[in-house]
Amino acid sequence: MKAVVLDYKSLSPHDLYTNELFHLPFEWILHDTTNPDETSDRISCADIVLTNKVVLDEGLLQKHSHIKLVVILATGTNNVDLLAAKKLNIPVCNVVDYSTESVAQHTFACLLYLTRSLSQYDKSVRDQSWSESPFFCLLDYPIENLSGKTLGIIGYGEIGKRVQQLAEAFGMNILIAESVVPDRPPRTGRVSLRYLFETSDVVSVHSPLSQYTENLINEEKLNLMKKSAILLNMGRGGIVNENDLLKALTEGKIKAAALDVLSIEPPAKNDELIQNQPSNLLITPHVAWASRQSRQKLVDQVVTILETFINGKILNRVNN
Repeated sequence: MKAVVLDYKSLSPHDLYTNELFHLPFEWILHDTTNPDETSDRISCADIVLTNKVVLDEGLLQKHSHIKLVVILATGTNNVDLLAAKKLNIPVCNVVDYSTESVAQHTFACLLYLTRSLSQYDKSVRDQSWSESPFFCLLDYPIENLSGKTLGIIGYGEIGKRVQQLAEAFGMNILIAESVVPDRPPRTGRVSLRYLFETSDVVSVHSPLSQYTENLINEEKLNLMKKSAILLNMGRGGIVNENDLLKALTEGKIKAAALDVLSIEPPAKNDELIQNQPSNLLITPHVAWASRQSRQKLVDQVVTILETFINGKILNRVNN
């Protein structure tokens, strides 16, 4: 059987142990990257397709219905038409719980960066402002403790739960949003989105992108937040309306924000949010997940998925 990897370089595999993966009994075909107009040709001979972010839509799956397995090299599944794959009896699997520690730690790295004014203080040392201070320390920019502040979590999967644990270690109070999926029964200890936005000092997003979360955080939600509040999005870019966020930040409706994800990745060079990025907005290039340990766990789990497939079973199927 032939196994085709469409965007192998997205794993940055140079520092990973991959021997077990490539010792599996497949004919491996690796593509560092794949453009949309290349996808059809590259999967035409594939029995197994591995993709991180390359899109497999209904048309491609129908054209190549011979595919026996699709493995998404991530947890998010929005790049594969799951319904079409199910109709064609193509199992689709994803990789889960591999980046929990990395994303949770990145969340607090960004939060501390903003609440401790680290960018400004680093610059103050580099441009010798500290050297010109009459005092032993420089206190030109605000410094806030996290203890006693309220953190609102949207998306309470493994990452959201780990963020809660770290927040509690900092002495923060926790609010957990009710599911945004309609008709879900209310759960004990959850709060409405409105209450969460109105009450939280920090709102941290860890949801997948779906029809229910797309554009979830827009001008209406941002207007509910405290002017002293911070928004963090480590989930998916399409959850936050970037134009509305830019307006909220520049008009002082919220204090600051940190994004690890954008609606279009990579962004265009003339992307409005980046071209007009205010000083109270931190953007990192979708790297919250990407510690070496997390990427190794991803590869190891792919090995397990493929070994299970060889033995006639499907692990982590997302299109039952």
